[in-house]
Amino acid sequence: MLPSMLDIMAERFAHAGQKIALATDHSAFTYDELQQSIQAWEDRLASEDISAGKVVLLRGDFTPGGIGALFALMRAGAITILLSPSSFEKQQEFAKVGEAQMCVDAIDGTITPQQYNGEHPLYKELIARGEPGIVLFSSGSTGVSKGTVHSAAKLLEKFRAGGKDFRTLAFLLFDHIAGLDTLFYSLANESTLVLPKSRTPEDVCRLISEQRVEVLPTSPSFLNLLLLSGAHKRHDLNSLKIITYGSEMMSEATLERCSAAFPDVRLIQKYGASETGALPTQSRSNTSTWLKLGGEGFEWRVRDGLFEIRAKTAMLGYLNAPSPFTDDGFFMTGDRVEIDGEYVRFLGRDCDIINVGGQKVFPAEVENLLQQVPGVKEAAVYGEPHAILGSAVIAKIHPTSNEPKAELRKRIRAALSGKLEGYKIPQKFVFTEEALTTERFKVIRRTSS
Repeated sequence: MLPSMLDIMAERFAHAGQKIALATDHSAFTYDELQQSIQAWEDRLASEDISAGKVVLLRGDFTPGGIGALFALMRAGAITILLSPSSFEKQQEFAKVGEAQMCVDAIDGTITPQQYNGEHPLYKELIARGEPGIVLFSSGSTGVSKGTVHSAAKLLEKFRAGGKDFRTLAFLLFDHIAGLDTLFYSLANESTLVLPKSRTPEDVCRLISEQRVEVLPTSPSFLNLLLLSGAHKRHDLNSLKIITYGSEMMSEATLERCSAAFPDVRLIQKYGASETGALPTQSRSNTSTWLKLGGEGFEWRVRDGLFEIRAKTAMLGYLNAPSPFTDDGFFMTGDRVEIDGEYVRFLGRDCDIINVGGQKVFPAEVENLLQQVPGVKEAAVYGEPHAILGSAVIAKIHPTSNEPKAELRKRIRAALSGKLEGYKIPQKFVFTEEALTTERFKVIRRTSS
């Protein structure tokens, strides 16, 4: 029988020894110190009778304590519900839906019992397999957060073969599938993970410069904000080798600007979902939104224009929603795509499509053009009910300046004219000073003003 990935990673941590595992603004932690943190948490968990099958809510972040607690819980065989600071206000919801029996707070060091029994059928399936679990909740920006139940063993397995040693920024969140992917990849390869205190463009660029970061995993929305801020011009980012982006649609305008700003950096579009993990991808070029997907353990297909995935790393199921899998095991992503030979291009979520008098409008297409208009910092496009057309296209705009709204609205309409069919041009513009992206840097498409 092959040794488990948790055992292999423990061996790799021991081999790395005094190499820096985690770096922050003012401190660094070696692999030996990370092992000590894991061992200290293992002792704490044992003293509280937290063992295989116990359902634990973990309040934590990318810190030595948070990472140490996560690995200790996995080694104990527990089922861990991840909760990062951006979701702390949802703790009670996650604890109830996740049926948490204990709460481990890696920030203040406390362990407290919870009132739930942890007897969900998916948990029983993990226990029968003898595998630790990880539960991730969606942001819930469009409704109730859905809890995805994963086998931690399967999520770790793809790192068995090892990869490349890069200094990587932990930009994506602790309770996000792509954030976990970054963490596991970095530690499985005895690399250094750089931990940010904030995720503003200025702080991220400064940290890249000071810590000589080589890989920045991020989102299109953040890249747009970074380019608008000019922070990349105020710091030396010559250490950067790779920028990966995903979690939402990338506009061609932002991609072209990013390629021009970072001509020596490889830009890689990633694709994955909380339900499946990240697929291996290969972009057609630095300025192309077409990509190849797949690799060992992953299959994909397109049915009725919608993308479906079958993956070894797929979740067992949702805690609080119907199964999204087909009878033959493919996850129905809801993403509408185009195909060009072996390449795929994502057009947007099928549920986001706006039906205007029988014509389809993809919000990402309109947002792409809006973001090219000077004076527009962020844009979010959505539909509102219309008595005659069924839906009307609405654009929420976060402007970059105090330009009179009537003038900005006029410039935007002029910029869209001739580039979009008439039915795609927003009928109403809503201006706001609020951010139009979530803490996970996804566009917030909602009808509230």
